Amino acid sequence: MSAHEQFAEDLALYALGSLEGDERQALETHLDGCAACRRELELLRGDVSLLALTAAGPKPPVRARQRLMSAIAAEPRLPVVVATPPDRSQRSWWPTLAWVAVAALVLACIGLLRQNSALQQNLASLQARFSEQGSKLDQANDVVATLLDPEATKIELVAAGSKPQPRGKAIYQRRNRNLIFIASNLPPLPAEKIYELWLFPANGGAPIAAGLFKPDQRGSATLVNPPLPEGVTAKNFVVTLEPESGSHEAPRGTPVIVGLGEGVGE
Repeated sequence: MSAHEQFAEDLALYALGSLEGDERQALETHLDGCAACRRELELLRGDVSLLALTAAGPKPPVRARQRLMSAIAAEPRLPVVVATPPDRSQRSWWPTLAWVAVAALVLACIGLLRQNSALQQNLASLQARFSEQGSKLDQANDVVATLLDPEATKIELVAAGSKPQPRGKAIYQRRNRNLIFIASNLPPLPAEKIYELWLFPANGGAPIAAGLFKPDQRGSATLVNPPLPEGVTAKNFVVTLEPESGSHEAPRGTPVIVGLGEGVGE
């Protein structure tokens, strides 16, 4: 059997618009590459058009009617099945239950997504708090380690040129560049003035600015770990009264408290 003979019956049904499913798809694929079958389809469609006009127009050629009727007669007849109407009294509730289950599942998923989002936000908040607490704990450990280090330099500062009323203590740890400075009984600051702490290196180098500070109402002040260069051995510490922006490069103001002794921070 040739390919044209195989699709001969399908061409008639296709011309009538009755070919469906895989057979229709197979025929259309065959028509794309077969000019002979396309010509045959056009002839069948012309016959169908002429046959449709027999009731109200001129009589179609006998050949067209014979070709169409022969194609229809060649089609196998399928038994007619009469569908029995469903008994509404026995209608199943399964579709309704399925939709209810789907809706419940969707609601449960939405609830889980919201709960998951809230948990993630709480986790992020806890992580931020733990990080902040960890940073504060590290800073406290540095302060305690500097205070308790027996090798740290400890220098008392007193008022320059008079009996010691203002006082200060510098605890310096060279290897970690940690410095804790505590002052008390400092005079109130004049307008547009500020106190500045200076580190004098043991090698005779230029003084190093160790931080600006203002005392509280009782004259107390504290400096903890100001930025300092690495590996500097301290000979002394001095507090001067400087312009409000500070001197930074070298002391320009009057010394207020000066270290009593010389020490080396190891």
